[in-house]
Amino acid sequence: MSNFEMFGLAPTLKKAIDAAGFSEPTPIQQEAIPLAMQGRDVMGLAQTGTGKTLAFGLPLINSLLSQPSGKRPAKSVKALVLAPTRELANQIAESLWALAGKTGLRVSTVVGGQSIGRQINMLSKGTDILVATPGRLIDLMDRGSVDLGSVRYLVLDEADQMLDLGFIHALRKIAPKLGKPRQTMLFSATMPKQMEELSQAYLSDPQRVQVAPPGKAADKVTQSVHFIDRGDKPALLRDVLSNDLEALTLVFARTKHGAEKLMKKLVADGYNAASIHGNKSQGQRDRAIKAFREGKIKTLVATDVAARGIDIPGVAYVINYDLPEVPENYVHRIGRTARAGREGEAIAFCAPDEANLLRQIQKLMKIELPVASGTSPLPAAGEKPNRGSGAPRRRGPAANTNKPAEGHKSGKPGQSRRRRQSRNRNAA
Repeated sequence: MSNFEMFGLAPTLKKAIDAAGFSEPTPIQQEAIPLAMQGRDVMGLAQTGTGKTLAFGLPLINSLLSQPSGKRPAKSVKALVLAPTRELANQIAESLWALAGKTGLRVSTVVGGQSIGRQINMLSKGTDILVATPGRLIDLMDRGSVDLGSVRYLVLDEADQMLDLGFIHALRKIAPKLGKPRQTMLFSATMPKQMEELSQAYLSDPQRVQVAPPGKAADKVTQSVHFIDRGDKPALLRDVLSNDLEALTLVFARTKHGAEKLMKKLVADGYNAASIHGNKSQGQRDRAIKAFREGKIKTLVATDVAARGIDIPGVAYVINYDLPEVPENYVHRIGRTARAGREGEAIAFCAPDEANLLRQIQKLMKIELPVASGTSPLPAAGEKPNRGSGAPRRRGPAANTNKPAEGHKSGKPGQSRRRRQSRNRNAA
């Protein structure tokens, strides 16, 4: 299909698409929208930045527009979109509002970190599309402030991240409250084994749509890795940032404390930086992202969970200051650049104790990252790994005693999901 007109969308929705500047559907939209408009359950797999929100948003809004309009019952919801983080929920709501704002449909958001009193008042009037994080939605359910019995459409966005964050238990509490029959759409950037179990539990005869293999980065992302001692990372980061001071750069740290400490160092050195992580209030996170989007802040230091909802086409560089302990998160991170058809660059810093993490990332992506500097401790293609972690042995007083990757359970593919969930909550 060459353009959105071929989908047979409602005229008011087509005008909204034109006003938003969308002309050609992306591959995931071409595959998913026709199926969704037929009322089929859809399980969509596509890398970040490929237009998944419109892939479920357009058929969802189009279906709601075809229904009789009238006064909304108190506390009622027609369509529910669940997202794992506040930032992603807000981003989805903004995108849906841009499409539905002039159609008469009401799009509402409930996330943690904001006044629950205001959210209760808003839901008391009923809504058409509710975008929510699972935790806050359950709080509202427990208070009797929302009625999900009229929900006929359910969307699970970034479902893999929901699994990593332990939201499967919340989903088991929410799903029985939803109305039937209903259409369910599940979208994800990666497809771990648990996703199949999730789809079997909540989708009915789903049509699987996959436009990119799991672990594949966006085509226009240039990747590289610097092999460097951990203590030399701050200096290298300053060098990289100084090469293009006006570019929007997203820097990933592994923990909340590490992200804040790194941001403060950058500010002290004269760089225009801010941070987002789980220790920041929602207002602080929203202001930092807004300033970053507008170019008032050039460098944003973030943890994985806090950055999951960032959709800023102008991000030129993603720097993996710390490599993620979950290899799929590397794909999510670098997907923050090269969005909307633009080019971008992803730069990884790899300390000796992170060699095993890099090996897992390269195994997932089925590539070897080009080396920008330093000597790789990983074995060359065809060689056997050296002592499990691949990190070079250090001797004498300079030995690095902080080496979690060697025998580090959280870095192994067979780690328990409970351990991974606990780590991700702390990192947020």
